[in-house]
Amino acid sequence: MSTIFTQIINREIPADIVYEDEVCLAFKDINPQAPVHVLLIPKKEIVSMATVEAEDQTVLGHLMVKASEIASMLGLSEGGYRLVVNTNEDAGQSVFHLHVHILGGRKLTWPPG
Repeated sequence: MSTIFTQIINREIPADIVYEDEVCLAFKDINPQAPVHVLLIPKKEIVSMATVEAEDQTVLGHLMVKASEIASMLGLSEGGYRLVVNTNEDAGQSVFHLHVHILGGRKLTWPPG
C-alpha cells in the first residue's frame, strides 16, 4: 500500500517541492508547526527508523547532508533550525514512510512535547 509520500514522489498528488534529487524529495508541510516546515523524504520506501537496515546507511547520510543544505537554502542556518524524525505512533509518526522534519523561522522551545 503506497503512502501519501509515495504518491507525492510519483506525482500522483501535488506538493510544494523545494528540493529533489535521485535519492530524496523535500516539500513544504501542509500543516506547518513553524514558519518554515519542510519534510525531507527518501525516495526509497523505508517505513520508519525502527525498520532501518545497514544497507540504508548511505540514504540516511544523504538525508542529513541534504537537510543541512536545504536549511541553508531556506535561510535557517544562522538563526538555527531543528531536525525531527518521529518513529512510530507513540512518537507522533502519522505517515509510515521515514521523513525528516526541517523546522525553523522562530525560536523553538524544549522539550518539544
